[in-house]
Amino acid sequence: MPSSSPDKSPILEPIKARRNRPSSWSDQFPGDPNEALKHVILKMRLQSISNSGSATPPSESEPDSADSFAPNPLSGSTDYFSLLNDELVLDVFSRVTDRKQHVSNSLVCKRWCVLCGKMIQSIVLLDWEFLESGRLSFRFPNLVDISIVPACIKFEMNSGILLHARNLGAYLKSGDFETGGLFVTKEAFLNSETIDRGVRIIATGCRNLRRIALMNVSEEGLRCLGKECEMLQEMELHCCSELALKGIYDCQNLQIVKMIGRVDGVYDIGFSDIGMTLLAQGCRRLLKLELVGCEGSFDGIKAIGMCCQMLEELTLCDHRMEGGWLSALSYCANLKILSIHSSMYIDENPGVEQYLGPCLMLEELHLRRCRLHNREGIMSLFLVCQRIRELVIKDCWGLDNNIFATASILRSIRSLSLEGCSLLTTEGLESVVLSLNELSRLKVVSCNNIRDSEIRRELAALFSVLKELKWRPNSKSFLLTGLHGTGISQPGRSLRGK
Repeated sequence: MPSSSPDKSPILEPIKARRNRPSSWSDQFPGDPNEALKHVILKMRLQSISNSGSATPPSESEPDSADSFAPNPLSGSTDYFSLLNDELVLDVFSRVTDRKQHVSNSLVCKRWCVLCGKMIQSIVLLDWEFLESGRLSFRFPNLVDISIVPACIKFEMNSGILLHARNLGAYLKSGDFETGGLFVTKEAFLNSETIDRGVRIIATGCRNLRRIALMNVSEEGLRCLGKECEMLQEMELHCCSELALKGIYDCQNLQIVKMIGRVDGVYDIGFSDIGMTLLAQGCRRLLKLELVGCEGSFDGIKAIGMCCQMLEELTLCDHRMEGGWLSALSYCANLKILSIHSSMYIDENPGVEQYLGPCLMLEELHLRRCRLHNREGIMSLFLVCQRIRELVIKDCWGLDNNIFATASILRSIRSLSLEGCSLLTTEGLESVVLSLNELSRLKVVSCNNIRDSEIRRELAALFSVLKELKWRPNSKSFLLTGLHGTGISQPGRSLRGK
């Protein structure tokens, strides 16, 4: 009987093959192979969550564990979108141009709520409890712009009366109309201690802030904000006391400041030369400053000009300055844009003309919704701004031919814009425009006393050489008669490249 070798045995051959074959992941889960696949998917998802976890503990409304994000292995269908990591999902969300869509996306699931929060960089806080709960920084970790002003006012959401003024909104009750001129009393504002506590939460949780709007904050709150948020560049202060501005010394990188001391019907906080001096000494890198409803005089503007050597734009809105403040503008050596809005007067007592030094670097002057009835104040303003290249006058009262004639000293003007000047006539416009030898752009809109039929040949010849002309003094202006032969026959016609 021939001997048989073990290597050639038909029984041992399959056993050897099984031993040499490498093991696979399905061998570890005998039975249903779908269970093995679901286990691998779950393990991948848990590893992705562990790598992108947040150091801030989630609140009750946020996901409290990685299991809330993981697909259910027992479910009948697989959520393939959950297989994408957070970076890919954020890249998809970043391609959505409509910001309102992020709000809808955040309602899909807890994971989308967290990821959409990372896309939000600017918010307006309405609920103060949301801030004090510590959920703000976790919900929106990448904030660079926040306004807490609406949340600093206690009001009833079910009220049907909404007061809105200068980016400030508040819901009123019927009894608020009997408070003696102010619809919002001091009792309706949160106290400074509460606001400082909220500012401290923001400063420690959102260190990348670039802009913030505050109300009734104290010196302690501003100091904490300056120490924690080193990248802060823009600040808006409502209803803030002058002594609280001592804390702004720690905000070394501020470049834009808006100080609101008075809002009609809401509050009226005095902001005088003391506040201007503290602000100027604490913000020496200012590029743009806006003062709303502020009181002051020559000393306050002088302090701003001497301390803020980099200041390029100054805006005064509804100011109540004392006489003589115009002469302090000469200390603003690098000022390029001066804007005066919603003011009842420019300067009631500008003083002697020899003390009105010009702003050598000033290029633009903007007057909007102001009363220009005082010829002496307007003349002093134009003397200070006599080197400007652009003049904008919009919706100002009292600008007649006599007052507008003072603009003839602005020999360097290249662009002139007049809108809503109902007292100015064609004769008054012509007397000034013909004296401006460097004028290249002219805009006349809604000046009802300026008529096409009164345009003379000299003015029509000037229109033909302008680079840009927008002529719409009234709804019936067609420039057919007065501009015959110039090629300009329609309102709003622009001539460029000449």
